[in-house]
Amino acid sequence: MVAELDVTGVRIAVEVTVAAEPGLVWDLLADVGRVGEWSPECDRASWLGLGGAPRAGARFSGHNRLGAWEWTVTCVVTEAERPRVFAWVVLYGEEGAGHDPGEWTERASSFWRYDLDPGAAGGTVVRESFTHGPGGSGLRTAVARAPDKADLIVSRRREQLRSNMLETLAGMKAAAESGLH
Repeated sequence: MVAELDVTGVRIAVEVTVAAEPGLVWDLLADVGRVGEWSPECDRASWLGLGGAPRAGARFSGHNRLGAWEWTVTCVVTEAERPRVFAWVVLYGEEGAGHDPGEWTERASSFWRYDLDPGAAGGTVVRESFTHGPGGSGLRTAVARAPDKADLIVSRRREQLRSNMLETLAGMKAAAESGLH
């Protein structure tokens, strides 16, 4: 039955090759304050607390917009290994969430990840992935409100995320390759 559709585990992954070295690409991707320059959905992001930096356990806030709908999330960096991996978990509506990584997994709205590898012909291969978590989310709410349209809602959101991820990576790629970082 469609009403039983669970969005946990819905995954999207995209890949792009950037004509820049992995360290530079990682620095751009891990600078959360720049995401609003490239993303069609995330307007802005900023580190929370003093001395915010891309390291495991650091938190940042993301303000997103999709049409007329706006929302803010708290994100926790789960991996920050320059120049190979930058990953975080989104705690939807959980600004005061605890510091236990096990809690993040249980309450996660989504998991985001950039994996960077040196390209065979130079440059950097960037793989971005999104995986829906078990926690609250707009997608989960939309499916619950219209269970008879759940498959369509999930399909549209997957395509939207894929498109947004590609646009974000294209913007970062342009910045990296322009030499004007």
